[in-house]
Amino acid sequence: MEKKITIAIDGFSSTGKSTLAKQLANHLGYVFVDTGAMYRAVTLFAMQNGYIAANFFDKETLINSLPFIKLVFKYNDALGHAEMYLNDENVENEIRKIEVSHFVSKVAEISEVRSKLVEQQQEMGKDKGIVMDGRDIGTVVFPDAELKIFMTASPATRAQRRYDELIAKGDSITFEEVLENVEERDYIDSHRKDSPLVMANDAVEIDNSYISRKEQFELVLDLVNEHTKSL
Repeated sequence: MEKKITIAIDGFSSTGKSTLAKQLANHLGYVFVDTGAMYRAVTLFAMQNGYIAANFFDKETLINSLPFIKLVFKYNDALGHAEMYLNDENVENEIRKIEVSHFVSKVAEISEVRSKLVEQQQEMGKDKGIVMDGRDIGTVVFPDAELKIFMTASPATRAQRRYDELIAKGDSITFEEVLENVEERDYIDSHRKDSPLVMANDAVEIDNSYISRKEQFELVLDLVNEHTKSL
């Protein structure tokens, strides 16, 4: 029986990390974990409780509320993937909205939030056979992961992808607003003191600005096969 490995996928926002991770997990029979959904759910909790707004962020109250935040992924047979539940409520659609995107990087900067979620993520992947995507998976969550991928693309390319997704969902947004959000998140994610977004030394960098999802999947699948055969 072929040994299972840990696959860590990091990179900038809107590079398609979750899409690739889902493809790999489905193909390999691995567990898929979207860590971005976890940070988005904590952000939604902060918004719902009035802890964060455009010019206000009560970090201490959010930190003190962390024991009361329950995050669970529940598999949806109809969709073929897991959805995020916050305190027993399905919030998968809410956490993907641009309003949450505006604040998620600020919430993700908080060391106490990262500590709580990293502990959960490490527990999820203790038995390997997992594909996890985020910002610090290959550097902090699973520094010993057998395969690390770092995904990137130009800000304009990523903003266009995100804009198209939001418009398709019926959101009222301009491309300029999405681009500004992408660039702001890039800066915050890359400059935070705790677990900044950086490429692990042993990661494979993939710039998908000009390659299709199919080409990307086949490229990474070849890398997976190389690593599993060498075990």
